[in-house]
Amino acid sequence: MTISENEQQRVIDWALRENACTPEALLPVLHAIQDALQYIPELAFDALAHALNLSRADIFGVISFYSDFRLQPPGRHLLRLCRAEACQAMGGRSLEAEVRRRLQIEFHATTDDGHVTLEPVYCLGACACAPALTLDGSLHGRVDLARLSVLLDQLEIPR
Repeated sequence: MTISENEQQRVIDWALRENACTPEALLPVLHAIQDALQYIPELAFDALAHALNLSRADIFGVISFYSDFRLQPPGRHLLRLCRAEACQAMGGRSLEAEVRRRLQIEFHATTDDGHVTLEPVYCLGACACAPALTLDGSLHGRVDLARLSVLLDQLEIPR
């Protein structure tokens, strides 16, 4: 889904109006923008830098530090695979290998057709149900290769 620059600007302006325009407002503003657009567009950098008296580098540093922020629109489906210790110990690495093989992408990437974005996450809070992932915001626990295959098949991902 392509979002026009006018719509992006409207969301950025709204996020700045809704949050106090101080340097401490950067995280709430970034979250508001991403909640509305599903990513932080390049267009936001100058507006945020000016409104919050920060540099573009300051803003990029925060965005790149937190793994939840993205600079590109996600695919139609968002697959977030937990890479925390509990999930790794319970077979997460084999899930990771299978997802990469089936999707033919690495973490922080979207399939060429824009169908699926693959993101790592470093704890979903479901350690007792490891390994875990979220697909389009729905949590799936105790995922094995068979369950992963079913989830990917539902998205019509080729084998």
